[in-house]
Amino acid sequence: MSNEPATALTGCLAPIDKDGLEGLIEKGKADPKAVKTLKCKTVAEGRFRHANYIRDLQPYIVDEPPGLLGDDTAPNPSEASLAALGSCIAVGLHANAVHRGITITTLEVELEGDLNITAVWGTGDTSEKPVGFTDVRIKVHMDADAPQETIDELIAHVCQWSPVFNTFSRPVNMVAESV
Repeated sequence: MSNEPATALTGCLAPIDKDGLEGLIEKGKADPKAVKTLKCKTVAEGRFRHANYIRDLQPYIVDEPPGLLGDDTAPNPSEASLAALGSCIAVGLHANAVHRGITITTLEVELEGDLNITAVWGTGDTSEKPVGFTDVRIKVHMDADAPQETIDELIAHVCQWSPVFNTFSRPVNMVAESV
């Protein structure tokens, strides 16, 4: 064990357990083909509001805005997917900065995505067009004790290894069935 602190401080961000991070790194290297299955149960509550049950956490609510006939109580599914992408990138940046000894003082990930909603979930204009996001723009605002070139390389590295970024950018095997 090194003389480095067990907790790595990252400027304004809450500290990450550096020994814990190193343990995760070693575990991944020891079993590079390991796959973890994540689960979510979505329960309709009324109109377009849904409670999503994940692990033993409080339900994560997803709704639609009034323009899409919802009650506007929570992000809509597409906004939630952008939030998942931004959070995954931010987690990756934080972990990789700690791993490389970089101190972050500010970190914000700004996302916007374009999608055509005229099909209205398959009930509206179903003429041929892309369904889902056609373009997603990600802006990372990160101040750290590293040169801009290093920050840019870190962002590219994190996007290459982000599970959610890769889910957005490549085909995924999907199956939907009635049970």
